[in-house]
Amino acid sequence: MPDRKMFWRIIHRIFVSNRARLLVILLALGAGATVTAALLNLQIDAKRRLTTEFRAFGPNVILSGQQSEQTSSRQTLPETVLDNLPASHPSMSGVGFLYATVHAAAFSNEKALWSGDVIAAGYRYFGTDDLAHLTPYRTVAGGNTAILDVETCDIGERVATQSHVHIGDLFRLKAQGADFDCIVAEVRSFGSAEDDEILIPMAAAQRLAGRPKQISLVQLSVPGTPPQIEASIAEMRRQFPNTDVRPIRQFTEGEAKIYNRISGILSATVALVLVLTALCVMAAMTNVAMERRNDVGLMKAIGGATRRVLRLFLAEAALLGLTGGVLGAALGIVLSMWLGKAVFGVAARPRLIVYPVSVALTIIVAIAGAYPLRRLANIRPASVFRGEA
Repeated sequence: MPDRKMFWRIIHRIFVSNRARLLVILLALGAGATVTAALLNLQIDAKRRLTTEFRAFGPNVILSGQQSEQTSSRQTLPETVLDNLPASHPSMSGVGFLYATVHAAAFSNEKALWSGDVIAAGYRYFGTDDLAHLTPYRTVAGGNTAILDVETCDIGERVATQSHVHIGDLFRLKAQGADFDCIVAEVRSFGSAEDDEILIPMAAAQRLAGRPKQISLVQLSVPGTPPQIEASIAEMRRQFPNTDVRPIRQFTEGEAKIYNRISGILSATVALVLVLTALCVMAAMTNVAMERRNDVGLMKAIGGATRRVLRLFLAEAALLGLTGGVLGAALGIVLSMWLGKAVFGVAARPRLIVYPVSVALTIIVAIAGAYPLRRLANIRPASVFRGEA
């Protein structure tokens, strides 16, 4: 107990007698901890942010029927797939489509505008209340129009241009001996093949295609990192053995490449910051070691063991690292939130794991930077007292 009290009294004296020098070391460690915590928090948050941003481009997995051996077309799927998917994968969202080539006639105030063959796409989605989350589009016309007590449909931009229809005009669709009338409620621009389609309710498409309770494919938005997406795909392949489950590679691979590059740059920057911080601490500790030669010589002359002397200085470095890490890591997380707002438009979410990791790294850097103090272990008391050391 007396040794422990004396130990802490000496530590207290060390901090009190070298305030200016230790403040410089503390500032260097705090700055290093700030940058380290900010970059680590951004690195972890970037994974979630990139996943969210890539999902804004639409689905990243397609589930469809297997290729038919007789024809080049694919087999249809039972509509029950749309019920089983959300039950087994609650974090997933998706939309099922059934496509049918139909004869369409457009009318405005009972006046014929156009007729021809188009693709009718019946759809039904789950896991979201907005089709734009799964199939991004831009509303060209309509959207806020309220049409009550009648069936409505949404049409692609090229269909609207070709047929010269406007919001409120009538489309009459016929195929397989069935017909379906709908009022145009919205004109959408997808920038892809959907611009040539008429979007109608799933039941109407099944009736026109003559395929009750069937769908053509399911477009899925699967959250997670590329390995997690691959695991979800493998699980769906086991759950639906007679289907073709494939990722949209340009999304999953692009996401992985971008994150790996961002992660590599941030990791290299963190390593560089830690090395520079250690060098700054080491330079300051070299001067401290030269100033403390007489103190160490006196401690060894009165019986202080070399191990205890080194333990004093290691404790000093660890306390400096702890103090700088605690203060700097907190400031770094706040800094990362500001950087996230500036880069992504949304503040980075604080990650609790970053705080202890940053503090631990700062302590390690402080102890590594105290390496010059090992020179004090070789000091001979007699040489100090004669002024030779």
